[in-house]
Amino acid sequence: MKYRKFGNNEQLSAIGLGCMSMSHAYGVPDDDESIATLHYALDLGINFCDTADVYGNGKNEELISKVLVQNRAKIFIATKFGFTQDAAGNMVFNGSAAYMRKAVEASLKRLKIETIDLYYAHRIDPNVPVEEMVGGMAELVKEGKVRYLGLSEASVTSIKKAHAVHPISAIQSEYSLLTREVEKNVLPACKELGIAFVPFSPLARGLMTNTLNVNELPENDFRRKLPRYQPEYQGNNQKLAAAFAQLASGFGCSPAQLALAWVLAQGDNIIPIPGTKKREKLADNAGSVEVNLTSQHLQQIEDLLIEYPNTGDRYDEASKKMVDKDI
Repeated sequence: MKYRKFGNNEQLSAIGLGCMSMSHAYGVPDDDESIATLHYALDLGINFCDTADVYGNGKNEELISKVLVQNRAKIFIATKFGFTQDAAGNMVFNGSAAYMRKAVEASLKRLKIETIDLYYAHRIDPNVPVEEMVGGMAELVKEGKVRYLGLSEASVTSIKKAHAVHPISAIQSEYSLLTREVEKNVLPACKELGIAFVPFSPLARGLMTNTLNVNELPENDFRRKLPRYQPEYQGNNQKLAAAFAQLASGFGCSPAQLALAWVLAQGDNIIPIPGTKKREKLADNAGSVEVNLTSQHLQQIEDLLIEYPNTGDRYDEASKKMVDKDI
């Protein structure tokens, strides 16, 4: 494994492990395989694990604790707060200091640790000034409950406002070959401010691995509801994934490794967190750090993407509304 600098001279594995799929949104959980995958991550030198209190309604944090507690010094753990339900059962975001304090105590209890390494606001609350929210998060740092602060799906305006209140160490957003909105403003801002950028879904939720068959996904897999994975885009995306796999083969790597190597090549402050609950896929993902892409390789990838542009949106309209955007 290779490592990248984070925060105050922390060394995080260049490929982290997104743990959401172990308990949430991606079909039926398999706790035994997930725990084996967490142990295997340590064997591979992966020391950066990402979760959130909303994943499985806390079950993901509880699952991770079974490996985290006995390996606390080896794991840099990130979790997030903010998503909750209103009286009607709708998903909403609460960035208030009062809710945050309850959330962090609950996460610490489920994780069975005294301090969270990286604590994210899972979104930006339109009803709470970002300065106020981050001010509350900063209090958690002073109290020793949290070490570093992060934001997820935040705009440049919010990032700069937050960073002026307390150093923001990480920005997490979706970023892959098919989702590149952050390239315009967010990535340059992170580079300028010395903030790590942590891409989630760097494999386009499995699409770029050339192994995803949307029609075979379990009914409770949330990709079935996302625009990109609907029938009108399947023809384009299947052809793209197949052509990308052929390109990867010519480069001597797997499609997943090529997709992750591309993400890694976009900046030395970028630490992707591909999610998996299977050891086999984890090993494949980890191998991406050994793939060295030349400028010619990168251009070939760009040329291929131009051939298959009709990939579909990453989110539906309801999810889009919860993503912070600059006006």
